[in-house]
Amino acid sequence: MTATTDEHDVLIESPPRTQAGRRVPIWLAMLAASLPMFMATLDNLVMTSALPVIQADLGASVGQLQWFMNAYTLCFATLMLSAATLGDRWGRRRMFLYGIGLFTVASIASALSTTPELLIASRALQGAGAAAIMPLSLTLLAGAVPASKRALAIGVWGGVSGLGVALGPVVGGAVVDGVSWQAIFWLNVPVALVAVPLALYALGESRGRRERLDVLGVLLAGAGVFLGVWGIVHGNDDGWTSASVLGALAASVITLGAFVFREARTSNPVMPLRLFRSRSFSMANIIGLAFTLGMFGAVFLLAQYLQIVMGYSPFEAGLRTLPWTAAPMVVAPIAGILAPRVGLRPLLIVGLALQAAALVWMSQLLEPGAAYGEMVPAFVMAGIGMGLTFAPSATAVLADMAEVDHATASSANSTIREIGVALGIAILTAVFLGNGGSLTPAGYAEGLEPALLVGAGAVGVAIIAALFMPSRQTQQV
Repeated sequence: MTATTDEHDVLIESPPRTQAGRRVPIWLAMLAASLPMFMATLDNLVMTSALPVIQADLGASVGQLQWFMNAYTLCFATLMLSAATLGDRWGRRRMFLYGIGLFTVASIASALSTTPELLIASRALQGAGAAAIMPLSLTLLAGAVPASKRALAIGVWGGVSGLGVALGPVVGGAVVDGVSWQAIFWLNVPVALVAVPLALYALGESRGRRERLDVLGVLLAGAGVFLGVWGIVHGNDDGWTSASVLGALAASVITLGAFVFREARTSNPVMPLRLFRSRSFSMANIIGLAFTLGMFGAVFLLAQYLQIVMGYSPFEAGLRTLPWTAAPMVVAPIAGILAPRVGLRPLLIVGLALQAAALVWMSQLLEPGAAYGEMVPAFVMAGIGMGLTFAPSATAVLADMAEVDHATASSANSTIREIGVALGIAILTAVFLGNGGSLTPAGYAEGLEPALLVGAGAVGVAIIAALFMPSRQTQQV
């Protein structure tokens, strides 16, 4: 769901380095860079199939279930650009290893959590670790393989990232069914024990431009998004007109406004506003925010629907999401091949229209007594639509960017998409609860229909943005 492509470094990184005079095999460098990244992407959705079990074990509320997901996503989103900047200054491999270490410690803390609050805090630390892993893994990989093999290596890296997203609900469900929900976090420990020495052996150290970190910008962005999500999550429980909710939403608007003001005036912005002068970049980011809001908010609710309403075990529910989550792995490469021939705009419009139509279709199908077979065509339609969106939108982000801005533009887009995921979970769950939804078979279906329709509306906003995408991009990627 969330891979940052450091395109600038991919294009200009020096020839592959050796460690202690050894030339590292390409496959080993690919494994060293991809294994931690797989771990981080897997944990983005690994909890979706486990949420009903965790809810029963820890006595969590629906709002806390959201924060199990959003604590990870928000920290991941707001710290990604900062981690890349610090990697350029302090050493990319060093920050990469720091990220793996923090992610692993946070995984242990998650497994040992005995209250919802402890699990939320541990998931936030996991997200911070993932923020250091994701933007640096591809950069390190590009520096470890010869230029002639980079396209192959990047393709494998992208495939592994997609595999992590697709297998998240399946692996989470299998582990919960076979062992316990805590085991989904313990799994990360042996992976890290292999990943750290492998990275030390196979990946060389490198640095980029030494820019001062915009700490105030990072704090303003993180606080603004957090306050907005907090207000949305607490709206139904505290009342949408309560002082706490209105205060949080107003503070979010003010803080995000201060962030924009800061970024427009500082010499080293964490998210340079000048990038938004590009219509292609601006529309791609609107698309990224809107479609992840609609689609991943729907995934969050539907993964639980398969268990609570349809009665599947966590593993069975995870398997049944594969027609949706795995389809982009097949379709996205095809979309990448078609893009130069048919253009980005037609692919984006078709892909987004398929997703919106799939959500509307699902909203009419999902009710007590519905058969899973009736849902499969809609799941496949949604997966194909996502596959047609991923590659063209990533290309549009960089289509008319100067090479020097590739890394920042790509990281900014990944950040915005992750914020879309967090907002999607918060907004669609708020709609679900506001329309009488509850964690019971009868109550769940009642709230799910309007939530999915709101998700379809969000994707509709992305379709409008796609219509304003330039008809022809000068693709420099």
